[in-house]
Formats: sequence, C-alpha cells, structure tokens
Amino acid sequence: MFRMTVQDVFFIRNRGIVATGRVEYGELRIGDEVRINDGSAVRVDAIEAFRKRVDTAKVGDNVGLLFARLTKSDVAAGDVITSTGVFLA
Repeated sequence: MFRMTVQDVFFIRNRGIVATGRVEYGELRIGDEVRINDGSAVRVDAIEAFRKRVDTAKVGDNVGLLFARLTKSDVAAGDVITSTGVFLA
C-alpha cells in the first residue's frame, strides 16, 4: 500500500508530468502502478528526490513521481496517489 497527497505538479519537456509530495504511507518503486484519486492505473516512470533519481520512495520521503503518459490536466495539487500491493515482512 502506498499513499501520497500531491503538493505540486509541473511539466518537464520530453519527459512528462511530475507530481511532488511527501510519502505518507508505504513504499513505491519505479515501474509500480498507482491510481490518482482512485482512477485508472498509471505506471510510475521515475522517482526523484532532491534532483537525484532513486529506485524507491518510502514513508517521509519528499519525492517527485514522473508520469510520461499523463498530461497536466490528469493530476493536480491535492490529488491523492495510492497503490495496493503485497508486502512481505
């Protein structure tokens, strides 16, 4: 399970839309599918933290999630990004 409330959204030419925020719950990896406000599933194409690419985002991290296939009208500040999954302890 993953949850992040979007704080800001911006567009990077030739890359896609980036939704920024702080991870509230769970963990996310590049390639995972998420839902924006319980909409259709969308693949996370990259994760960045402080201008560096990272493989995972976990609770408390301030990150930007890159979506190559979305437009700026698909996600906005205040939207909630979630995923479900099986996590082994």
